[in-house]
Amino acid sequence: MEQPYDYDRNGVSALLYAIIEQHSTSQSRDWLMQRSNVLQETKSVQQFNLTFSAIPRFTGKDLLTLPTGIISNLQNAAHGFFVQNYTLDRLVRTWWLLQWPSDKKEVYVQTVEGLFNAAEMNELVALYGALPLLPWPQEWKLRTSEGIRSNIGTVLEAIMLDNPYPARYLDEPAWNQLVMKALFTEKPVHRIIGLDERANARLAATLIDYAHERWAAGRTVNPMLWRLVAGFINETTMPDIQRIWQSPENIEKEAAALACYYSPYPPAKALLKQAPRAEQDIIRGALSWSLVAERLGGN
Repeated sequence: MEQPYDYDRNGVSALLYAIIEQHSTSQSRDWLMQRSNVLQETKSVQQFNLTFSAIPRFTGKDLLTLPTGIISNLQNAAHGFFVQNYTLDRLVRTWWLLQWPSDKKEVYVQTVEGLFNAAEMNELVALYGALPLLPWPQEWKLRTSEGIRSNIGTVLEAIMLDNPYPARYLDEPAWNQLVMKALFTEKPVHRIIGLDERANARLAATLIDYAHERWAAGRTVNPMLWRLVAGFINETTMPDIQRIWQSPENIEKEAAALACYYSPYPPAKALLKQAPRAEQDIIRGALSWSLVAERLGGN
């Protein structure tokens, strides 16, 4: 039988509230508890929605700086849910979403879909960022796919970056669209959770076509693109790897070396043997995709 949560909802709710307690005033905590009590008594959708919208006015929007241990506890408790760089109001909204009763799937989904439909930008950021914690996780796939089509940068980042939900639940076409949109909009691709695990042949083929279009227009290609191609290098795409291997840009050469290292294709392995120093750097960790992202200015 399908369950609303695939993690310890009460435990995660308690962890979130402990952070709220440490970073909020007594007045805002009193208000929040009063709203929680009203919600438990009335089960009113209107009260739930009004509180969700009003939260920033009562909590403020201070940026939270959390100890590594607290961040790790939440990640371990809820499939990698990541709260670094959250503001207090966003964290409280995340906690609030867990307070609405989830035993009736249709009611819960309809209620939260209502929030999505009426949300302004910061509310959308909170909602999409909370996807890993929302009950009935299969129900949010279509909503996530819709969000990927957004042109609002902060909304896209809430979906794409440090968010474990897309990799766990999106179908391949939607996942591929997410990665392509991240490249189009110049998001830090390395912060997409599940990037390597969800790499696939269709995405690699699309990325190669994209690289050809960029080159034909005299434009550069993000070196991180080759991370997603590495596992699918073949006789058709090997000339592209050789092209970046011979690039005057050192970062492109590094991307070529990494792609060859992680490729199962023998000619790619043979090409890497021509640069034994680069191969040794990869083996000892002195060259990695993370370092490439760092040199690109990734954050």
